[in-house]
Amino acid sequence: MAYLEFNKKELVNLEYSLKREYLSTNHAGGYLNTTIAGCNTRKYHGLLVLPIANFNNDKHVLLSSLDETLIQHGREFNLGIHRYGEIYEPRGHKYITSLEVDKVVAVTYTVGGMVFRKVMMLCNREEQMFVSYTLLEAHSPTTLRLKPYLAFRHIHALSKANTGANIKSGEIRNGRSFCMYPGFPTLHLQLSFAGEFVANPDWYYNIEYKEESRRAYESREDLLVPGFFELPIKKGQTIFFSASLKEENPVGFKQKFQKNMEAKSHRDSFLSCLKISADQFITHRNKEAEIYAGYPWLEHNLRDTLAFLPGLTLCGNRDIKSFENVLETLVRNYHHQLTVTGTQVDVPLWLFWTIQQYSNYTGSHVKLWKKYKQLLTEILISYRDGVRGNVAMHGNGLLWAEEKGKALTWMDAYAFGAPITERSGYQVEVNALWYNAIAFAVENSERDNDSSFTTEWKNVLEKLDKNFSKAFRIEDSDYLADYVGPEGQNKFVRPNQLFACALDYSPLTDEEKSGVLKSIKKELLTVRGIRTLSPKNPFYKGEYDGDQLSRDLAYHQGTARVWLLSFYIEAMFGLHGKPFLSKAEELVFAFEEEISLHCIGSISEVFDGDPPHQPHGATSYSGSVAALLRSIRLIEKFKGEDL
Repeated sequence: MAYLEFNKKELVNLEYSLKREYLSTNHAGGYLNTTIAGCNTRKYHGLLVLPIANFNNDKHVLLSSLDETLIQHGREFNLGIHRYGEIYEPRGHKYITSLEVDKVVAVTYTVGGMVFRKVMMLCNREEQMFVSYTLLEAHSPTTLRLKPYLAFRHIHALSKANTGANIKSGEIRNGRSFCMYPGFPTLHLQLSFAGEFVANPDWYYNIEYKEESRRAYESREDLLVPGFFELPIKKGQTIFFSASLKEENPVGFKQKFQKNMEAKSHRDSFLSCLKISADQFITHRNKEAEIYAGYPWLEHNLRDTLAFLPGLTLCGNRDIKSFENVLETLVRNYHHQLTVTGTQVDVPLWLFWTIQQYSNYTGSHVKLWKKYKQLLTEILISYRDGVRGNVAMHGNGLLWAEEKGKALTWMDAYAFGAPITERSGYQVEVNALWYNAIAFAVENSERDNDSSFTTEWKNVLEKLDKNFSKAFRIEDSDYLADYVGPEGQNKFVRPNQLFACALDYSPLTDEEKSGVLKSIKKELLTVRGIRTLSPKNPFYKGEYDGDQLSRDLAYHQGTARVWLLSFYIEAMFGLHGKPFLSKAEELVFAFEEEISLHCIGSISEVFDGDPPHQPHGATSYSGSVAALLRSIRLIEKFKGEDL
């Protein structure tokens, strides 16, 4: 039995199976994503979703779905499933007897004396997906019919029937080519054996995506079915279907399929699932390496890249090359945002932390400092001298960040055009990162015997040591103010104070850290991460659901975040050491339950702050996976073991 396997009882229960999705990526920005029942429930779902160069490399759904029909004695068994309003038609999921998610996704159907196996795969770093079909059992001549549903639209949009669509196809080896609209690449659909293509273009109207309806978005789409492929299939025979942006040689389908299969890893444990998921976020295109924040809809952004890169690479597959490639791509392409201006005021300070993790991992402290010294010095100066415009150092050494109507920190949700958590002033996590950055730079400048740099920045560090606690420590309380604005201390219990305890260099004493961590444990810690706001707060939202406004109001007002958990575990290990080991293991390995929920083999973006802590947001989130891998590495370190 596979580690991730679903049985007939689970699969035919749509209440169960439509809430569980599987994801495969090509490590170049493309993906395959649908539910384990085979029914698309999101506009983001599709069998071939790719970034399109002509459209700013935004992701577009080309092949939405592919219905298989088995025909014996003139009787048709349609294995597809689509939702139309409240009706599912056809209902091919009732024939599924098992589904395995291992190296790839394998689905087994049993119908009319036939046993039929389907395996789906995306090719690594190529714009091609395969489906292999094997007729394992049959007692009569059998015909396989394949009906493609074409979308050719942006992942955030929905397709509607229109007269401007090109419904014609071009003849290619063992298949047909399609291009519905100008500017799109041509989609080539081919089979490993020659079959008949019956051209019968027709629009299928009002296919509904249940998850979009639940989220109060437009949820109905029209898809073009240009016709169908049909060919005989014998017992024991395997037929390969390919969807690609270039015409392929059908003779090589089997060999290419097997080669890609051999290169993939087994999902046979919690840790292996996390490692495979981590690798899926790293994309390589045109000598550029980036990290997608989350699938299916989140894109690349600087903060997530810097905060999650060490966990995804160094703590997962020990992939030093990918770490370096991503970091170099970021430094090369975003120098201005790092050194001059940007609305994410904490992002350049995360660069120090990221390099710090790499420095600790490799032990190459002086070498890395010399390599990045100029850039890191430019960043420090940009804060100190007010170059950045919306953030600058005050005389007390603390950073003040403010821009009217802008959310400058990671808590950046908006409602009615205004930030929900503006947090203008001295933000506790920004200043904790500022302290860590300067201390890291000073220590390395001392190693490098750079006395002038050391003297200059030690003075700032001394000011921070003197004023950090004075600014953020709340009188007669254990926890820290979330920020200090023009109106004084904001006393909401939030997780941002955690960074002052978890970073390598901290302006807090152990006694102060202990108080903060007790407060976080008491009000913010859950079995699914750290809440973004205490339930005692009147603004707390325990559920993340409903329309866009409802979700935005809850996004940083109570949702639990896995990515924060690794910093809590790191801080607790730093304070308590090995005695915290069993609790750390309990917190981390509780997530093994989530591996078979939401996105199979991965971890969701956010969870409800209230029990039972349902998963929400992006179904596969880089920060959640990175945090668990970082936490496991910390656990192994304290156990004296190695991953």
